[in-house]
Amino acid sequence: MIMDLWQLHVFCKVIEHSSFSTAATVVHLSQPTVSSHIKDLEDHIGSRLIDRLPKRVVPTKAGELLYTYACRLLALRDEAEGALSSFQGTIKGELLIGGSTIPGVYLLPKIIGPFVKLYPDVRVCLDMGDTEKIIQATLMGKLELGVVGAKSDDHRLQQEPLLEDELLLVIPANHRWAQKKSIPLSHVIQEPFITREPGSGTLKSIQLRLIKKGYRIEDFHVTAQMGSTEAIRQAIKSNIGVSILSRLAISDDLEAGRLTALKIQGLSFKRHFYLVRAKHRTPTPAGRVFIDFLLSQKFAPADNDSSPQRD
Repeated sequence: MIMDLWQLHVFCKVIEHSSFSTAATVVHLSQPTVSSHIKDLEDHIGSRLIDRLPKRVVPTKAGELLYTYACRLLALRDEAEGALSSFQGTIKGELLIGGSTIPGVYLLPKIIGPFVKLYPDVRVCLDMGDTEKIIQATLMGKLELGVVGAKSDDHRLQQEPLLEDELLLVIPANHRWAQKKSIPLSHVIQEPFITREPGSGTLKSIQLRLIKKGYRIEDFHVTAQMGSTEAIRQAIKSNIGVSILSRLAISDDLEAGRLTALKIQGLSFKRHFYLVRAKHRTPTPAGRVFIDFLLSQKFAPADNDSSPQRD
């Protein structure tokens, strides 16, 4: 017996979904067949790859090691298939990309639509998560590229700025500050504040700028931590607290008057979204044309108007 790429594909899905049954649904096999594939792999390697816990499965140390190599092998397979398609004059195949919360929801879907019209034989799969998740998935080869809201210090990444964004203090439309255009930071840290989870690109951007002013997020009166921008938007509307969010994420609410946005005096919260790729990985033909298409877009710069309420 030898390991084949299909078995490795099934193995990866079991690890990624922490479940034999879910993996079976994803790969369109029965659960006993998936279990048989994993057993064959374990027999071949001579080591248990997956521990079966009561409610989920987890990789053993050997499983973690194999998973790392399996991701690389499957990525190389996709690269080979794409190269052969390109050689034959067609661009087709599956393109796996990732986006952190803001670009994943508010930017990439607008790019993917016109892209697939140009390249109808390319199936784009968009995965979303926080910045750290997307970066790690890109480095592991699970994603070909990602667009994230914070620059990484990891030297294994190639990073290119795409679009300038601005973070604003967002408050309910009926808040006592609603008629102001800016507010001192000393006032903001006393207000009930909603923050994003660790790993968020938005949170990282906020922390870096606060440190330069001698503050930390721990200095704020944090009343809630939430795992998505959408959850924070709804929480602000429910008067749970205020927060700092991307202008892109709240533009509809600002226009409709459901939320109000202010600047924080003495703090510039402008940032870029970055296209990230693993330096060691050669783009597939589909990946290469998507990157070219993405970089060719004429993104509108962030509004420099001092009255963000009119955005």
